[in-house]
Amino acid sequence: MARMRAVVLHGPGPVTALKIEDLTVPTPQHGQVLIAVKAFGLNRSELHTRLGLGEGVTFPRVPGIEATGVVAVCPGGEFAAGQQVVTMMGGMGRTFDGGYAEYTCVPAVQVIAFTSDLDWPTLGAVPEMLQTAYGALAEGLNVQPGQSLLIRGGTSSVGMAATVLAKARGLIVLATTRNEAKADGLRALGVDHVLLDDGDVARRVHDVLGGGVDTALELVGTPTLPDTLRATRRHGVVCFAGMLSTRWTVPDFYPIDYLPRGVRLTAYAGDASDLPGPVLQEFLDDVAAGRATVPVGEVFPLERIRDAHAVMEADRATGKLVGLPRPLRWRPRR
Repeated sequence: MARMRAVVLHGPGPVTALKIEDLTVPTPQHGQVLIAVKAFGLNRSELHTRLGLGEGVTFPRVPGIEATGVVAVCPGGEFAAGQQVVTMMGGMGRTFDGGYAEYTCVPAVQVIAFTSDLDWPTLGAVPEMLQTAYGALAEGLNVQPGQSLLIRGGTSSVGMAATVLAKARGLIVLATTRNEAKADGLRALGVDHVLLDDGDVARRVHDVLGGGVDTALELVGTPTLPDTLRATRRHGVVCFAGMLSTRWTVPDFYPIDYLPRGVRLTAYAGDASDLPGPVLQEFLDDVAAGRATVPVGEVFPLERIRDAHAVMEADRATGKLVGLPRPLRWRPRR
């Protein structure tokens, strides 16, 4: 039987718990797709899984909530062999093996086809980052041209993608960072006002805009959510869509005390079905044409997966981290 290399977690632990092992290539059943993985994005979700903070995770497990590559086998005929595809979420890396591997086998319903000549590291950075940013702006906030948007956690991969999408939609963007050295990178993406996050971002927002922002995207988590709510104008909307911190819940939540008067709080958590194929294709076409950018950070071969997790854990990433399961020999073709 065919074999493949994959990263395996036998249980929570430090970076040394990530082990490269030789596994049997999965055999797809009807309604599944076997994908030859060309690149995979690295996400805080996988860090949480390794640290034992993920819910519903079973071990041993190949981590990875997303992957980009080409169709190897599709018994049901939903996709043609060789078709470029992305996949994400739906239990990947949690209840079944995910993208940190040379091959991944996923339900056909969570596969999205595309065509692009962009390089694999760029393509590998896109799926979950775009899905979350697009869904949070479109569904969670329903942003409109001319509105102001605060991105709490602006230097995260989702935060940077949200900036790109928001500027394309004509929004005024304010974004936070805890590291002043990352401010120029945010400005290069189009951020109008970079705010150093000292815990009192609301005051800084009101200094810039007076009454507060129209919309806010909370990507840090519950520790900063109250301050983000205070940064939002009356009848404005805050969307909770990320958990860069490890605190995910609000203890003893009492809405009348917690929510500023007139400020709306929503949430967004999406799946592959929440990223329409035409949206993915349009974004990739815009990147290829220079109308949009993908904030790719460091790219790691599979052998350096522990280094990648160390960078995530230390919050040293300057863009979306990407993993490559094998040396790049194949370039996408139209």
